[in-house]
Amino acid sequence: VGLGPVVQSALGYFPFLAVFPQCRSGGFWGSPQMAARAMQALAVAIHDFGGDPERVYVTGNLMGGFGTYYLAARYPGRFAALAPICGGVKPPPWVRLPKEGALLDLSRDPYSQMAAKLGQTPVWIFHGRRDPMVPVAMSRKMHAALQQAGGLVRYTEWPSTGHAAEEPTYALPELFQWFLRQRRGQPSPDAGAPLPPPAAL
Repeated sequence: VGLGPVVQSALGYFPFLAVFPQCRSGGFWGSPQMAARAMQALAVAIHDFGGDPERVYVTGNLMGGFGTYYLAARYPGRFAALAPICGGVKPPPWVRLPKEGALLDLSRDPYSQMAAKLGQTPVWIFHGRRDPMVPVAMSRKMHAALQQAGGLVRYTEWPSTGHAAEEPTYALPELFQWFLRQRRGQPSPDAGAPLPPPAAL
């Protein structure tokens, strides 16, 4: 599921070097160890395959959506753009984040804290309105927090989609075109431009 089939279906014409770091079973991308693991995989791929360190984009669905936010917050200014799908900021109740190296004070508003950490990194948020696993309110709150903080944010809510929001999202050519217009510290003029409502998917 997710980005893998998109890469495969491109038959060699996918214009990105795709890296798929895996979180250990029972882990969460909010922990420093898992974040370091992802960054190590990224560094190896960039070195070995000639990736452009100024054009690194992060995207993921569900846990990968949470991870998109947390990785960018732990390494501020490192990425050119983010596209979290069905993600959130406040971890699910069964996740126990270590206190050492914590990014957020979860006793206060985590969305405004996350928005402050993301700064001017362009973010395009996606969510299925009918998602039964990750409430769409999480993405709405993150969108509002980024707007309030003056961030560069786009928001797409698929009105008839449940948890499989990665399917219409990764089928959207505009997402990948938008990625390619972003460079680290040099967002495109349309990085946070408002969008028309999506088709009913």
